[in-house]
Amino acid sequence: MTTNLRYFAGVFLVALVLDQGSKAWILESLHYREIWVILPGFFDLTHVRNPGGAFSFLADAPQTARLTFFIATTLVAIGILFYFYAQLDAGSKLASAALGAILGGAVGNLTDRILHLEVIDFLDVHITNSYTWPTFNFADSFIVVGIGLLLIETFFESREPDAKGPHAPAES
Repeated sequence: MTTNLRYFAGVFLVALVLDQGSKAWILESLHYREIWVILPGFFDLTHVRNPGGAFSFLADAPQTARLTFFIATTLVAIGILFYFYAQLDAGSKLASAALGAILGGAVGNLTDRILHLEVIDFLDVHITNSYTWPTFNFADSFIVVGIGLLLIETFFESREPDAKGPHAPAES
């Protein structure tokens, strides 16, 4: 097994197991809309369901159209993630882990849509006394962290000059 595959598959499995395990625990432990205050005024566990996408995008669309859209776009995204993974240079640990995190999050939320017809959310962060960030889950977090890691990789990777670029040595 290559280093890239170990990072990609390892982070994918951790993300998926943590996401689905936490959602199973929430379903067993909290009634719908029940709130457990963890850090008063800052963080709660709140069992909610999101039939839509990020920030409840398409939440009011007809169920069949909504599920078809989200399942199809997730399957396309998964295909793109595997394409990007296949393009990685050997030893691309950070990018492999990032893609594994994004894949784990995508599959976690896809699993919810297939099993529950909506996504189980439960992490509730209060930004101020009057504003609470939209409730989310570990799958969402892994997607965001994975994208952040890819951005870091993009901004900080060392680039070797292209041998055929404008500053390449003249051929004799």
